[in-house]
Order: sequence, then structure tokens, then C-alpha cells
Amino acid sequence: MLEEIAIENLGVIRSARVPLSDGLTVITGETGAGKTMVLTGLNLLMGAKADPQSVRPGASSAAVEGRVRVSGRDAVLGRVDEAGGEVEDDGTVVILRTIADGRSRAHLGGRAVPQGVLAEIAEDLFTVHGQADQLRLRTSGKQRDALDTFVGPAHQRVLAAYRAAWSERGGLLTEITDLEARGAERAREVELLRIGLEEIERVDPVSGEDAELQALIERLSNAEGLRTAATEAHEAVAGEDADGARENAIALVERARRALDAAAHSDAALGALATRFAEVGYLLSDVATDVAAYVDDLQADPAGLETAHNRMAELNALTRSYGETIDAVLQWASDAGLRLLDLDDGGDRLTSMRGRVEELDGELNRLAEILTAERTRGASDLATAVTNELHGLAMGGAHLVVTVDRLDQPGPFGADQVTFLLVPHPGAPERPLGKGASGGELSRVMLALEVALATSGGAAAARTAETPRSTFVFDEVDAGVGGRAAVEVGRRLAQLGRTTQVVVVTHLAQVAAFADAHLVVTKSSDGEAGASDGDDGMITVTGVREVTADARVRELARMLSGQDDSETARTHALELLESSVVGR
Repeated sequence: MLEEIAIENLGVIRSARVPLSDGLTVITGETGAGKTMVLTGLNLLMGAKADPQSVRPGASSAAVEGRVRVSGRDAVLGRVDEAGGEVEDDGTVVILRTIADGRSRAHLGGRAVPQGVLAEIAEDLFTVHGQADQLRLRTSGKQRDALDTFVGPAHQRVLAAYRAAWSERGGLLTEITDLEARGAERAREVELLRIGLEEIERVDPVSGEDAELQALIERLSNAEGLRTAATEAHEAVAGEDADGARENAIALVERARRALDAAAHSDAALGALATRFAEVGYLLSDVATDVAAYVDDLQADPAGLETAHNRMAELNALTRSYGETIDAVLQWASDAGLRLLDLDDGGDRLTSMRGRVEELDGELNRLAEILTAERTRGASDLATAVTNELHGLAMGGAHLVVTVDRLDQPGPFGADQVTFLLVPHPGAPERPLGKGASGGELSRVMLALEVALATSGGAAAARTAETPRSTFVFDEVDAGVGGRAAVEVGRRLAQLGRTTQVVVVTHLAQVAAFADAHLVVTKSSDGEAGASDGDDGMITVTGVREVTADARVRELARMLSGQDDSETARTHALELLESSVVGR
């Protein structure tokens, strides 16, 4: 529900704050005062394209700000959160549109958003009806939606079940088509996976084997050099000449230990050093033993080297095709095995999915029959309800016909085509809405339809005290009517305002008398230099104010006679106000 609009420098409006009632708010004013600028501002809040020329002459920018109550609107709340906007503690969100330097910007809950986001949430919050906004009545889909709403919540639940089944069926058919189209590709993939797995199974690699084998090949390839190095090291540590003339490292360390040990009785420090030399001797003896064992174990093995090279060649063939290392090759084999299971299961999946599609076809046929029966029943009731409303709207000879035709092929909303036909007067042929009715007639048909929907049993059943209100905006719904018909238009708008928020731009006092809140758009010249709307060079400025009590009587009198000081008009205005209270 829209609580208020604040407008700055839009068209002829310099600054205006427009409060809106929960029920019926009417906007009136003299011709050319700028009533439509209020609707222009509202359209901007709903994501309409901005016209840079709409900035007030002499101003550098224009802004429209709206405060909308969105409590209970889960879809809207989700979209605000998704956009990063913030909802106020009182359940309202601020929408802002600015126009400056030829560019328009949109903000939702304090965050900049594309204007398309505003259009998205507006679909859930507002319905605008004007001479150029009759799409809701002209398209078959919108007519079907209106009939479904009229039939009621139980019907809506059946429709939701049908929609869910239709969506599931569509997803399955897409997947089946994909599986069938990729059959040859899947077969080739299966063959390649099996060839790879067979090759890996034949080689039978072991995790880390390539690194170990590389180390073995390096060792066997350099056996002689390794033996020479180890032998020289052993000779240096523990070797001796044939005549025993050369002392090795072990002998030299032992000689040093003995020398220190002999003098240790004179200085404890030398005793400690002798102990350390003894430790070094033990280490040298161990190293000498290990080096000798290494030399004994190191044997030239040409056959072993060839075997290692051959095995390494097999492993390299795997790593060239399936991974950089043997561990990567083994991981590929694991993944390939799982993929094969998935691919081999394709046939079973196809069979299962085709079976599910058959089940869904049966369910869709069953639900479609229910939808058709309920729509057919509701069509007659809706046509009667709208026709009754039309009789009070200066269309006494008109009646609405609602047809439900069975389609050859079902669609996402069932197997029906819903069509609204209007007979504007007795003897006239039935014609689709929008082709045989004037703009004023369409507006009244739309009003009659909205009243019928708002007051239907289905709508009443779905409505609770916590149900969020929608906002309906009517522009020139009273075009071409007057007298008693105008009173009936006002009565029905007030009736609609009991369950929804209604904003109406009107030039009829009979309609304005039924308002819960009455706003008047007034114009004056502000004396600024610049572009002007008149011949005196003065810029026209528009303001918006709410009128109550005697001020409202004067406005109604002006609407009736063109003068707000006419006693006759004031008397008539008071009568209208009194009769509107009784007529509610």
C-alpha cells in the first residue's frame, strides 16, 4: 500500500507531498493544473521510463519519493533484500526516482537499483488503469487470470498443482531430449573411458611408484660412481695401507683421545674433551660400517636397470594420457569409474523419466478437467456480476460474455482459452474487449470487473485482516459519464476501496464525494524568469493539498459549477457528501 508520494520539480510541480488514504483517494483540480503529474510521479516509482523534459523549467533535477507499506508481501520483501535495500521498522520501504542531466536513477530501500527492479515489485503492488492501460483486459492471459481469481482459492490451489506438474514435465522432457540427442556422444565417451581403464588396469600402477622407480633408475645408472665415492669415504675413515703406515680418521681421533685422557688428571676440562673425542670415534666407526655395507650392497645390475627403464616407460605412457603423476592417473581412474556408472545408468534413467512423464500426463489431464469445469462454472457467474455492475455505470444495455474454449493442446495454465466479449448495446454483436469499445467504456468495464473480483465469494474467502492491500490507480475512469451514472462510479470505487487502496484522478464531483481522502491540485505563477506556460512570462507552479470540511465543500462546488462561492453549488455539494455517506 502506498502511504505517500513526495514530488520535487516534476513538470509544473515545484514541491508537493501527497498523502494517500487506506481506502479511496481522489485527486481533483482545474484542467491543466497538473493532476496527471501526480500519476506521472507514481509511474516513475513503478519503473516507468523517465522523460528528461519532465524536469520543471528552471530546475536542474527532479525527484519522486514514495513510501510503500510492504508488510506481508513476501515476494516484494525478498526482492528488496536481494537488491540490498532496507525495509523500515514500520514495514515500509522508500522508493526514489531522480532525473538529472538527462539521466534517471532509481533507489530501493536506500540502495541504487536498475529501474527494472522497480517495475518487478510494482507488478505485485500496483495496478494502473487508464485510457492507455487496458492490457489487463485485452489479453487472453490476463482475462484468464481474472477468471481464476474470481473462482476462488480452491481453484487457485488446483491451478498451482497443475503448474507444478507442468513445470516438472517440462524439465523431464528437456532432460530426455538432451540424453537422446547425446546418445552417440555418450557411447564414444563410454568407449574412451573403458579403453583408459583397461590400459591402467593392465599396467597396474601403485601410488608413488613413479617417484620410487625414478630414484632406483638414478641409482643403478650411476652405480660405479657411487661405489667409488663410498669406497674413498671408507678409506678415509677406516682404511689403511698394506704395510699399516697410514693412519685413518678413526685412528687419528683415537690418538687424540688417548693424549687428552692421559693428561685429564691434571685438568678436568681435558677429561671432558677426551670424552667428546670418544663420542666422535664411536660415530666414525658407525659411519665406516654403514659405508662398507653400502659398498657391499651396491652391485652393477644391468638387467635390473633395463627392467626399471621398461617399467618407467609403461608408467610414462599412462602419465602422458591420464595425469602428470601416477597418483593423478589413479585419481582419473577412480573418477572414470564413477562416470561410467553414471553413463551406464543412462538407459535406466531414460526409462524412469519416460515413465514419470506418462504419470504426469495423466495427472495434468485430470487437473485440466477440473480447471475447465471450474472456469466454465465461474465464467457465467463472473459475466453476470460484471454485467450487473455495468448497468449502474451508464451501460444499461451492455453485458459481458465470458467464454471458456478447450484448446487442442494443453499449456502451462491448463487446456482453456478464456475470452471476454462485450455487447455494448442490445442487438450489437459480441466483440473482444478493446476492439469494439471506447476508452471510456473500457474503463468502466475494468471498474466493473475489479469490483466484481474484489467482492466475489472467492476473494472474500481468501481475504483476512492481515491480507496486504493492493493499490489500484484509475485515470479518467469516469470519462463520458455524468449524473446518476457518475454517482454509481463513485459508489463502486468506494466499494472497491473497502478492500484495496484506490487512487482516482477525476473531474466529477459525484465521484469525488465518495472519497476517504480528497486531494486538490492547484496552480499559480511563481514569478520566476524562464520558460513559461502562459503569455505573461510567469512559470506555472502546481501544489497539492488535502481538503476537508468546508474546503472540501468549496472544491466540490467548484467542480459542479466552476465557482466555489455559489450557494446553489455549495448546497448541491453538501447533498452529494451526505448522499455518499448513506450510499456506502
